[in-house]
Amino acid sequence: MIDGKRVLGLVCARGGSKGVPRKNLRKLGGRPLVAWSIASALACPLIDRVILSTDDAEIAETAKAFGAEVPFLRPAELARDDSPEWLVWRHALSEMERLGFAADYLVVLPPTSPFRDVPDVEGSLRQLHATDADIIISVTEASRNPYFNMVELDATGEARLCKRPPGGVVRRQEAPKVYDITTVVYSTRADFVQRAGGTWEGAVQAVHIPAARALDIDTEMDLRFAEFLLAEGHVKP
Repeated sequence: MIDGKRVLGLVCARGGSKGVPRKNLRKLGGRPLVAWSIASALACPLIDRVILSTDDAEIAETAKAFGAEVPFLRPAELARDDSPEWLVWRHALSEMERLGFAADYLVVLPPTSPFRDVPDVEGSLRQLHATDADIIISVTEASRNPYFNMVELDATGEARLCKRPPGGVVRRQEAPKVYDITTVVYSTRADFVQRAGGTWEGAVQAVHIPAARALDIDTEMDLRFAEFLLAEGHVKP
């Protein structure tokens, strides 16, 4: 809770992941991926309730074993490959309100980013509370830059820079800084999720996450890299 504002922690983990089958239950450092997000949410002193949204009974039981509540199962229409995550957030808020917990703020911690620190979560929530932002996303510095070394190809195959500022950019250091969106943490106002159709309909701010903590696990290679980072001590277990 922040100044009387109730905070719901949400971990979304459907059963039908494709890039890494059963991804949310895959082990990293001896724990399933879903358990890493649950642990971060439970450790954040600002979060009042930690719930899991899933359509999968095995994921639900695993989440309960690691301390999350699973007060409902997600309907099948919100667990397809093309189901908008925004609607999953809205469903979770509505279900919790129906069950007697009306959240003011929602913090979403996807299992694909296991290396977040609790201060990443707390800082995101505090920034939301202290500003007029509707949502706080998490970002990390991008390795490529559309002003310098990212191109588009037209119908003839000709390559051109994605963004070309007046006068051009000669050195990478001169290019405007750009950032990758990460799945480390999203903090948002519950009423914004209920009234808007997506992130970019509101006032968006960001918290910066160092690259090692910002890893998103979407492929088998990402999972192997996560194991390397953990084994080499680049991130905390």
